[in-house]
Amino acid sequence: VQLQASGGGLVQPGGSLRLSCVASGIIGSIIGMSWYRQPPGKQRRLVAVATNDGVKQYADSVKGRFSISTDTAKNSVYLQMNWLKPEDTAVYFCNMDGEDSRGTEFDYWGQGTLVTVSS
Repeated sequence: VQLQASGGGLVQPGGSLRLSCVASGIIGSIIGMSWYRQPPGKQRRLVAVATNDGVKQYADSVKGRFSISTDTAKNSVYLQMNWLKPEDTAVYFCNMDGEDSRGTEFDYWGQGTLVTVSS
């Protein structure tokens, strides 16, 4: 199983970026697709999550600026980030969790993509 994240880069404050994450090799049902971020020297924290029943939740710090979307046919999750701030600088990780045909839970992580917001 591989989750390939992309779309990070350097952007000025107020700018936008769109992160993408594509999964390959997953056999089973994906229940949740999410994005986490880890700023330099800090812990990894949840940014946004989308569940297979249509629920979307966001960290308070990104509400109104970030939007998570999914394409279940492509096993993909996206994060549209608008009005970026320097404090959004972090390595962003995608995550997919679910269960296989035997009911065994799985939890997979992408490799991370760096987002730097700076003038």
